[in-house]
Amino acid sequence: MTNCIFCTKNLEIVLQNNLAFAIYDKYAVNKGHLLIIPKRHVSDFFETTFEEREAINSLLEDGNRLLDEKFQPDGYNIGINVGETAGQTIFHVHVHLIPRYTGDMKDPRGGVRGVIPEKQKY
Repeated sequence: MTNCIFCTKNLEIVLQNNLAFAIYDKYAVNKGHLLIIPKRHVSDFFETTFEEREAINSLLEDGNRLLDEKFQPDGYNIGINVGETAGQTIFHVHVHLIPRYTGDMKDPRGGVRGVIPEKQKY
């Protein structure tokens, strides 16, 4: 894909394996926010191969170790946006590994449910 920023940009790769790589998010939610990206251009997570998902999971674990060592976060959110309705703006699969820190928001209860703010608290 010639217009995909993950396929065409000269990216600063933090971690990688045969099928995926990790970069720091240019628009980080928190210090250390990583994106885990398959090397093959594919827009929908559900169209990734089993091997690509294994490679992504491996880098999530590697990223967790790296961020624990470098930033000592207190928790993590892991998220994938699939489709425009779900908020996907870059149509090349990427998994967000977002370090969380005590006090980074007033009340984090509900975690990823916050994608629809009025549904976060239950």
